[in-house]
Amino acid sequence: MTAAIIDGKAIAADIRTGLKEEITALSDKGVTPGLAVVLVGDDQASHTYVRNKEKACEQVGIHSEVYRYPADLTEEELLKKIEELNQAEHIHGILVQLPLPAHLSEEKVIDAIVPEKDVDGFHPVNVGKMVIGKEAFYSCTPYGIIKMLEHEDISLEGKHVVVVGRSNIVGKPAALLSLQAHATVTVCHSRTENLSDYTKQADVVIAAVGRAKFLKKEDFKPGAVIVDVGMNRDENGKLCGDVDFESAKETASAITPVPGGVGPMTITMLLYNTVQSAKQKIR
Repeated sequence: MTAAIIDGKAIAADIRTGLKEEITALSDKGVTPGLAVVLVGDDQASHTYVRNKEKACEQVGIHSEVYRYPADLTEEELLKKIEELNQAEHIHGILVQLPLPAHLSEEKVIDAIVPEKDVDGFHPVNVGKMVIGKEAFYSCTPYGIIKMLEHEDISLEGKHVVVVGRSNIVGKPAALLSLQAHATVTVCHSRTENLSDYTKQADVVIAAVGRAKFLKKEDFKPGAVIVDVGMNRDENGKLCGDVDFESAKETASAITPVPGGVGPMTITMLLYNTVQSAKQKIR
């Protein structure tokens, strides 16, 4: 068996085409979705992500503003800027690029964004709504995974989903959104003993542990669906996931590659959430 490759790039492009149409319809009603991105410091990966977000906004017709600050920006100044953006009528989504320099409290900064503009889905109000199954802005990567599986007609209903990783950004929300989709969910992590005993039972494995090629072919049952969220470098400096793709694709029924799998979905869901926020303005 060779797995079907779940093409995140193609699925993301499909969703973005739909978003373009929605944005055109919103513009006709006098609303242009607006996203503000705040970047503090000189983390190179963060600068790359922000450029990609700018480019993606431009492609679909979202108005974007990027505020770049030096690493010594004070917390007071940052919170003041967020408050300004909270009040700005033309801005529907606010994103503060993480990680922040050590002297700035991520918690305080995330809490300062009004939940209605928290298109990253990190605010405790949005997280709480997700827990109880209410409509909210969901964290972009796990939400992208759900949309990706829907696009491929892979239903989670009644399936056993094993999530490897328990971060607030991916693992926990992926587990909660799988539960919402009527899956039976097991959450494993770095301290789980006999991890492969769990992954071998899974119909769907969501790997978000942050360790290069950590899961191998023998960790999965034949026919499993494998979603690899990892973004690592292997021993040759080549980009790879948490799953040993070459061996695992021989046993899986479907698998996401790295790169080109979950990655493109993350920015796409950020655009999606921004458009949803703008739509609320005209309800």
